[in-house]
Amino acid sequence: MPVRNSLRIGDVKLTLVEELVMPTSARWLFPDHEAPFDVLEGARAWLEPHMLNERGHVLQSIHSWVIEADGMRIVVDTGIGNDKDREGGGFEGWHMRQGPYLEELAEAGAPAESVDVVLNTHLHGDHAGWNTKWVDGGWVPTFENARYQLVDIEWEYWSGLEEPPDIIGDSVRPVVEAGSVDLVSADHRVSDSVWLEPSHGHTPGHVCVRIGSAGQEAVIIGDVMHSPIQCAAPEQRPPLDSFVEEARAARLQLLERYADTDVVVLGTHFHTPASGYFRRDGSAYRYDVFEGDPPRA
Repeated sequence: MPVRNSLRIGDVKLTLVEELVMPTSARWLFPDHEAPFDVLEGARAWLEPHMLNERGHVLQSIHSWVIEADGMRIVVDTGIGNDKDREGGGFEGWHMRQGPYLEELAEAGAPAESVDVVLNTHLHGDHAGWNTKWVDGGWVPTFENARYQLVDIEWEYWSGLEEPPDIIGDSVRPVVEAGSVDLVSADHRVSDSVWLEPSHGHTPGHVCVRIGSAGQEAVIIGDVMHSPIQCAAPEQRPPLDSFVEEARAARLQLLERYADTDVVVLGTHFHTPASGYFRRDGSAYRYDVFEGDPPRA
């Protein structure tokens, strides 16, 4: 059974539902760095044991965060999805996947039919795949009763490409055509306790998801950072950013905004428990993991 995490931010419940764990290399995360393994060694003390395995691989996760807030059930990011043709365009374990994500979601107390809102921090193949499922020869919305709230500039960019990536054709356009989509601004408020925060750069309309309730706060960061190791070298370019300088600025702004605060940082690719705090650490930063509910003031 995939590892999960569940915590409360004030009156809001958040649950991590994991689809896949991917061990990766520091070199992959820092393709331009002359000494990526020096960064790894310097961060080892706070990466272990949750974010680094015994072979020195950085552990990354693909998962959803389920938010229960203000009488709503919200799913943030929907992973890879089953039956998706990703041959040559994804990573190991992505192509024509047959995983138990929907069963795990239901076991976590969030069966697909109970979801009210789906949010994608952005429209990459590991964040929007379960937007749809294959039924009777076609793609249909997985969350049949939900409104998919897509950031307008993100959808307009990807749908406007002459050759959009496969994820648009099999996981996004079908929900648009089904009438299940509401295009929203990058600072859209989903409910009293949940709203979007612009963090463009990794993609043109990338957003974080903010949660605030009863004096406590959290932020789901999407792909502003792929791994907490980036706290130690935040100016380094990771792979897959669409707009390198804008993405770097968003990453530095995220760290500056939330470092040494009580805002809980929930990683979208951070390995379980994927909950912690940004802290200043010399000239850079670190990520301090905690498990369970954050302390109340």
